Amino acid sequence: MRGGFEAGAGAEDGAPTNLRQPIASRLTRADFPRTENLCPTAPTNIPSLHVNSNPPLCYNPPMFPPPRHIPPPLASGSRAALNFLAIHSGPLLCALFLLAGLVLAGDYGINYDERAQRQIAQANRDYLLGQSDRIAPELYHDRVYGIVFELPLLLAEQVLGLTDYHHVHRFRLTITHLLFLLGAFFCYRLAWRLTGNRLIALLALLLFLLHPRIYAHSYLNSKDLPFLSIFIIALYLLERAFRKDTIAAFLLLGVAVGILTNLRIMGITLLAATLALRGLDLWHAANWPQRKAILLTAGLFILTAGLTLYAVTPYAWANPIDYLNTSLSLTVNHPVVLPQLFQGQLLLSNDLPPYYAAVWFGITTPPLILLLGFIGMAAVAARCIRRPKALFRNGRQRFLLLLPACFLLPPLAAALLGSNQYEGWRQLYFLYAPFCLLAALGGGWLLTALSRRRPWRMGLYGLAGLGLALIALQMAQIHPLQSSYFNFLVNRATPEYLQTQYPMDYWKLAARESLQDLLSAHPSETLIVRTGRRHINILPPAARQYITPDSLDRRADYALSSPPASYQPDLAFNSPYRRRLYNNTLSAARPLDSARMTPAASAAYRELYRQATASQPVIRADYAVYVDGRQLTFIQENCPPDGPEVWFGVKPIPPAPETFPPYFPQPGFYAPYHNRRVRVDDLCLAVIQLPAEVGGDLILMQRSAGNYEPGGIALWEGLHSLSQPGLRELIAQGRQPAAEDDSFAVVLDRRNGRPRLLYAKADCSPTEYTTPVFLHLYPARPRDLPPAARAINFENRDFSLETYGGRPEGECVAIVPLPNYPIVEIRTGQTGSWSHRLYPAANIDRLPAEYAALAGQEPEARAVFDLYRQNNRLLYLRETCTAADTAANFFLHIVPQDTADLPPERRPYGFANHDFAFAWWGGHFNGRCLAAVPLPDYPIKTLRTGQHAPGQGQLWAVELAVEN
Repeated sequence: MRGGFEAGAGAEDGAPTNLRQPIASRLTRADFPRTENLCPTAPTNIPSLHVNSNPPLCYNPPMFPPPRHIPPPLASGSRAALNFLAIHSGPLLCALFLLAGLVLAGDYGINYDERAQRQIAQANRDYLLGQSDRIAPELYHDRVYGIVFELPLLLAEQVLGLTDYHHVHRFRLTITHLLFLLGAFFCYRLAWRLTGNRLIALLALLLFLLHPRIYAHSYLNSKDLPFLSIFIIALYLLERAFRKDTIAAFLLLGVAVGILTNLRIMGITLLAATLALRGLDLWHAANWPQRKAILLTAGLFILTAGLTLYAVTPYAWANPIDYLNTSLSLTVNHPVVLPQLFQGQLLLSNDLPPYYAAVWFGITTPPLILLLGFIGMAAVAARCIRRPKALFRNGRQRFLLLLPACFLLPPLAAALLGSNQYEGWRQLYFLYAPFCLLAALGGGWLLTALSRRRPWRMGLYGLAGLGLALIALQMAQIHPLQSSYFNFLVNRATPEYLQTQYPMDYWKLAARESLQDLLSAHPSETLIVRTGRRHINILPPAARQYITPDSLDRRADYALSSPPASYQPDLAFNSPYRRRLYNNTLSAARPLDSARMTPAASAAYRELYRQATASQPVIRADYAVYVDGRQLTFIQENCPPDGPEVWFGVKPIPPAPETFPPYFPQPGFYAPYHNRRVRVDDLCLAVIQLPAEVGGDLILMQRSAGNYEPGGIALWEGLHSLSQPGLRELIAQGRQPAAEDDSFAVVLDRRNGRPRLLYAKADCSPTEYTTPVFLHLYPARPRDLPPAARAINFENRDFSLETYGGRPEGECVAIVPLPNYPIVEIRTGQTGSWSHRLYPAANIDRLPAEYAALAGQEPEARAVFDLYRQNNRLLYLRETCTAADTAANFFLHIVPQDTADLPPERRPYGFANHDFAFAWWGGHFNGRCLAAVPLPDYPIKTLRTGQHAPGQGQLWAVELAVEN
């Protein structure tokens, strides 16, 4: 059973049969017939490294015309060597990168996910050995991640007897990189299959290897890079299966797709692509035997892929359907929500703009690759437009169209579904495989366009070589931090600019180099360094003996810190050892004692002390706090030499940014800005520089030392406000509602243009502070609710006081931002203790301006109230108005022109019910009352409105015919 687009029989795997012919063979124009159906002899148009190679695929018609320039015969002395290099250029280049990779693997740091990846493998190993009755890694949602790569890594560690983590880490980096190089080789093979030209195939290989970020991740990232590597291998096997059209080829493809889906559920994209292409083949089949053969191969492919996925996924053994549902759900709505710095704004990972991944791809991919890739997509699109019928036949052109589809559809789906994305575009690194092939095709198209003129062609060779050499040079210059590469599309020259716009080193990989700097500066001296143990554990044992993590009973010599600077400001005089990239500090080893500082650094700290103490402190505690603009300095004079280690924090209330939801994991970890103290002789001080977006009320704190990150026990907390009136002054002015002694004062505040709830209670006990607060928000329009909350008709934003406030001097305070949609009722309190109900009133200050805008207009209806329509709102006005006139509820029934615009639950009634209380949308001023009720956006036929009261029924009613 054979068909498809095969080069011809006799060559293994469809390869050309004449690869071993001498390169000096003379070719003439007669060797390149223009007949479309002579597939085995229709060569490419581009001067190949092996000019006598026949193309491996059927060209109907050829994608490139025949070459016009035939090189002269070579001297016999160089014939064999050049012939060998031409044939084996791809494998030889992979071998060179392999040798380099074995040497460079030890230069890279460790990422946060490595520990989690090993735990996933350990949990599956224990389950397979019967040591556990279920797969339960530390993070339970990690159970769906595949172990087809991680479990063999873990077992190999045990077989090889690797116990020291330095060797374990080096082994993991090496094997991950080896798999990447295998994927690169298959990228070369696939490009050769598509073009029949080794020069283009070699370009594809170089582009695949010379992406700085992906090259660094090929060592560091055992989650995303194995998926990229297996993806390109599966893509090659897909092309091979349709070219050979045999049962064995589709069985092999099924195994690859099953393994790919185990690594990440997104592997089903190739499953869907294969079935779609088989469907086209079925459509064009001429008779039943052909249809039967196509159905057989498709069925065996699905069966093989499913069985492979099931066999290598222990979590799926108990309930495969639950595994698929959970995996697909986590792909779109991952439970881990992280703050992401993107274009200078801190956003939540589940609420990023749809162009997030596209921007990251554009600014972290070398411009040469971007240019060639988009040229390749344009060339494929142009060919498809010229010959659209070829898209439906089993041929190379149809496979070429699959490349832009694989590149464009996954990120488009992620944007439309609002997938939870973080840390750049690394979850979509597999998209680089088809884009790399498109870039190689783009280079081939340029060579085709310029093939008639030798100077232009040679100039293009030179520019391509220069561009690739510049990429390789940049990678060498920033080694081993290629994972922080940015191209010139973003400003890389301004000091610390990139650091404020994008996360440059989210895995803190530069910490390894900072530790090496310390070892070089202090040879044979044991140092106590405040940093994560993982950064120390990957150092060689001989170096590790001189660096010890800090603990509570010892004062550290250095603190290893990483930006963003808003968390731990990188003071210029405070870091003699630092790793910089594009003028941005990635890691700094700060001396914490004057004995480790330079004289200039000690003098700078003394000057900082002099300037700060020229003003009065805002708080006096164990440390006095001085404020100068947005710089806060914590100072203790006559600091005891054996005093406990402490850190200092500034926590904005509400947290910055205000978009942090109450359910945000560990908000206290992310919200504060913090720093450690520095000791200069008998003086201890710490400096925190607040970013521009932080304002309002601040909780200042001092805590005991825990780990190198914020933690420990609060020694004291104080409240300070950068704005007037502050929270404490606002509460003291009596703006809070009447409250019983045991309850919190709850104030609705609009000072900053966005509604906020202010909570305060004097003499607040630790129990009251730690008891969760419930917060239920009832919107004026049910459609404003998140989809999950519409069934209960309110949004639940329960929170802990620690999330949005603190307990300074025994007083509990918090500020909770509210959503921007109109809220008609708020219920909040602590279960079993106290509760409040608030009814947010309209902004009274805007009512006179609203009234003035109605001057000279005739109302559309007159009743107890005059009714106007303006800016898609319905306005109710009464010139002489008392509180009794607005006490009764208002009803508003909206009849649309098309009932399909109504929510499903209202369609049987034929109208939308927008009943409301007057205070929701209006208020009283100068003896008048005015309310402005927003109307829906869909076309309206009729409005019916009036008032009704319990026991009295309808007080008045009017109907308005609306002309949209």
